[in-house]
Amino acid sequence: MSYLVLARKYRPRNFTEMVGQDHVVQALTNALTTQRLHHAYLFTGTRGVGKTTVSRILAKSLNCQGPDGQGGITATPCGVCQACIDIDSGRFVDYTELDAASNRGVDEVQALLEQAVYKPVQGRFKVFMIDEVHMLTGHAFNAMLKTLEEPPEYLKFVLATTDPQKVPVTVLSRCLQFNLRPIAPETIREHLQTVLQAEKVAADVPSLRLLARAAHGSMRDALSLADQAISFGAGQIEEATVRQMLGSVDRSYVFRLLEALAQGDGKTVVETSEALRLNGLSAASTLEEMSMVLQRMAVVQAVPSAVESDETDPQALDVARLAALMPADETQLLYSICLHGRAELGLAPDEYAALTMVLLRLLAFKPRAGNLPVAEKKTLTDAPRGLAAAAPRPVPALGQVVTEVPVFEKKETPAPVEYSQSAIKIVANAEAQINTEEKVESEVHAEAEALQPPPTGQHLHVVQLPVAAGQSLTSEQNRPLAPVEYAQDAAKIVAIPVRVQADSRAEAVAGQSAASLLLPTEEGEFWHGIVRQLIAREAINAMVRELALQSQLVARDTDQWLLRVERESLNQSGSRDRLATALQAAGYAVRLVVEIGRVTDSPARRNAALVAERQLAAEKIIFDDPFVQAMMRDFGAKIVPGSITPG
Repeated sequence: MSYLVLARKYRPRNFTEMVGQDHVVQALTNALTTQRLHHAYLFTGTRGVGKTTVSRILAKSLNCQGPDGQGGITATPCGVCQACIDIDSGRFVDYTELDAASNRGVDEVQALLEQAVYKPVQGRFKVFMIDEVHMLTGHAFNAMLKTLEEPPEYLKFVLATTDPQKVPVTVLSRCLQFNLRPIAPETIREHLQTVLQAEKVAADVPSLRLLARAAHGSMRDALSLADQAISFGAGQIEEATVRQMLGSVDRSYVFRLLEALAQGDGKTVVETSEALRLNGLSAASTLEEMSMVLQRMAVVQAVPSAVESDETDPQALDVARLAALMPADETQLLYSICLHGRAELGLAPDEYAALTMVLLRLLAFKPRAGNLPVAEKKTLTDAPRGLAAAAPRPVPALGQVVTEVPVFEKKETPAPVEYSQSAIKIVANAEAQINTEEKVESEVHAEAEALQPPPTGQHLHVVQLPVAAGQSLTSEQNRPLAPVEYAQDAAKIVAIPVRVQADSRAEAVAGQSAASLLLPTEEGEFWHGIVRQLIAREAINAMVRELALQSQLVARDTDQWLLRVERESLNQSGSRDRLATALQAAGYAVRLVVEIGRVTDSPARRNAALVAERQLAAEKIIFDDPFVQAMMRDFGAKIVPGSITPG
């Protein structure tokens, strides 16, 4: 007698035997009980979670005749009537399964739909089950849309797919969709234990845990691995044989590595990695096991009572010990490095070398790791260059006067700062002497960041500089300036307003204005109006429109107009003739003469001037807004250059 594998032998025959899909079972059971049946069902989920099984149980529920042959639609098919037996054995005439992976064309789908016009032969309903429906071609989907939307009352569609994103929305909208979730490892372990007890196969709990984790949510994979483990272990399943079969890493290696990492013991880490190489254990499995242990450690660190609730796991105490040994932030870091390290194994020439590098990376990020040298930590700050080593700013003593004018300067790059020579006395033996002008300049810019714009719009810096008592500020501020040094016996600190370079944005606008100099003329105003009319009526385009926009009307007679352009490429005979034709159609029958020269009043320059004027008006509205000024003053907000556009 041939052997039947566990995945087929223990396939569920009714909804009560389904494992891990309670949400789908409950919905279908209630629908069958109340007989609120949809005409099309779509089951989605990864491999081995029960899509085909649910389809067959649903077909039996629709066609079950009961043990006495008088049954009807039920959520608990009897399993002994002829319809149930034939569906389980795969020979029921009115239940058709189509594998769309190998029958994906429009011809196969049309052949299936041709059977829809005939009523059921044996059962109560015809059931068309299409597996891997996402593999159908676009024409095949289109061929079944009408029948899928309005099938005969005796026809039910059941579609199954592992990739619902590839199913057209026109099909999804016609189906009742159920998502079968991956089954939890603990649920798989309990089901494996039940199956192996029925098979009278001895198996310990740790080996079943390994099989359940290796199945990755698929019950069919778990039963197939159990079949393999029974053969590998000569009729019994033990943890050592299962680890050897799967290539899994013993948790003792993982605990040893994590303990060494927590203590910063690099020697033990490298020796354990070499032991994994000598024993031929998988590097990917090592990182996977470490990730799982670190995840449990993080849970224990966040919820200490989780250790008491997991009394069935003999490794819970080891996990709790490591959780107490390693800080929580370090646990999170190691977990992230292990996850990303698995992706690097395939890039390295040797996966064990890659594993060693990942483990050493874990050590490199520890604050202190045994005898390993501790790298100097550098902190990034927002301070300008030169401020880190600068002497601390002197604090005014009691009774000293500090006068400050709150100002703000918006700038993209630091502007050079000048200082009045007469305002500061140079003292040779100053205690807080700043050796270079660059350091003083950086400190001034750092202080100016928190200042608000003056109401007059003048750009000023306020620099707190100690000056000898009794010394006054005069108009000599405009004289050539010298580096700054602090007076040793300064008795008063005053605020010196210093002129700085103009704002870079204003310079850019000024540069554009100089480049596009506009000198309005009466002829220019007249020519600008004509060109706008021609463009609005689409009478000119391409090079003709460019000639009209870039030219200046210098003089006009009754039968001849003189235009001036700056580029010879615009002075083409074809463009002149087409422009003259457009002007004639507009009521100006003149001959155009074009010369080369400087242009100061063209339609293009007028348009650019209007755009620049609107841009400056929009920026002024934003900068003058009290809320914007408050945000810039109180929170150091900045307006991104180029982000302001007229409405």
